[in-house]
Amino acid sequence: MSHKPTDLGGNRTGIARSPTLARQTAEGAAASMPKRSFVGKGAAEVRRELCGKAEPVGTMSGMALRGMEGKNPVILMDLLGERLSFERAGVRLYEALLSKFDAASVHEEEFTREDLENIHDQELAHYGLLISAFDELGADPTVVTPGADLAGVASAGIRHVLADPRTTFTEGLGAILIAELADNAGWQILSELAERCGLDVLASRFRTALEEEDEHVALIRRWQGTRVGGQLETQWSSTAPSPPP
Repeated sequence: MSHKPTDLGGNRTGIARSPTLARQTAEGAAASMPKRSFVGKGAAEVRRELCGKAEPVGTMSGMALRGMEGKNPVILMDLLGERLSFERAGVRLYEALLSKFDAASVHEEEFTREDLENIHDQELAHYGLLISAFDELGADPTVVTPGADLAGVASAGIRHVLADPRTTFTEGLGAILIAELADNAGWQILSELAERCGLDVLASRFRTALEEEDEHVALIRRWQGTRVGGQLETQWSSTAPSPPP
């Protein structure tokens, strides 16, 4: 039978209860540290210096988006690119989560595979909405903006969690929740920015997407709580000592 991540095993990563080993580990780490200029305050100074010299993550090309007279179009373009990249990643994240759902043989009364498929389909629809927004504004949706580049990097860790065959469906829900919280904030910012740019029709569509993202956050949070709570009861029931006769 396969092990669960919460099963007791040979985890030896903690040293708090071994003061001698803890001291030896700390002394060894101190002895192997690089020169002082890269330690503590020195490291912070080096980071500040590098930030001052570094080139941007990417660049934007000049453009004139339709309906945005008097506004800086590249700001909205970059944010649209970020949202497009994140939604594309979100679709793939839910595809991976559905695979974990199937592998785990989940049988929960509170949610079903169809519920997850609905969220997946809404993420795909949001991706299509952003493609349409690019087209309506006369912009190129295939451009990798700086924001799009960063969104891909930021979501990579979540993707790794869900792609790892060792992680459970419940752990996948936790990873998806991180993505949904970021997704929710991104749509809120985009809808507000579109409204400030006078793009009322697009802003209304973005707010509709935001309402759906609000529901995603609430559902995933509740489902994760249900799974963890159920495991807590099962774990306690299987390990708790029997009452005295």
